[in-house]
Amino acid sequence: MPHIRVARPTDEGDLARLDRETWSPAHAVTPQPRPHDTFFTESAGPGAHHVAEHNGRLVGYVRLGHPTELASNAHVRQIRGLAVATEARGLGIGRALLRAAMAEARNHGARRITLRVLGHNTTARRLYESEGFVVEGIQPGEFFVAGDYVDDVLMGRPLI
Repeated sequence: MPHIRVARPTDEGDLARLDRETWSPAHAVTPQPRPHDTFFTESAGPGAHHVAEHNGRLVGYVRLGHPTELASNAHVRQIRGLAVATEARGLGIGRALLRAAMAEARNHGARRITLRVLGHNTTARRLYESEGFVVEGIQPGEFFVAGDYVDDVLMGRPLI
């Protein structure tokens, strides 16, 4: 079973490596991370991430944030990134990270949690649906990725 914990500043190198290794147009709309890119940002530092360790190695992360900066939206949290190392897939790590993000959101008083996923990422969509997320909206052809127009799917669920 993976060990899930809040990220530490010293995890940055491992998280940057994981981001580079797991990047794919199947799920990413951002450019491929470069070797010298940093992982943490001013708006998403270590405290915004939970990480998964398995057999002494960091093998996954989930990033949690706010969908907007508006006070009227403060009761909602958004999953802003989820990655699991290829060799660790199928071990329940993605599910454990997703549950950790939902627990964290609840602990901070959130009533809802949302996420965005590319329409063709059926593996992720099945995981989210199995944890109670439902499709709340679709923006058809919102992104042009790897030569194709792909849908942006908004999913969400209540936390109360």
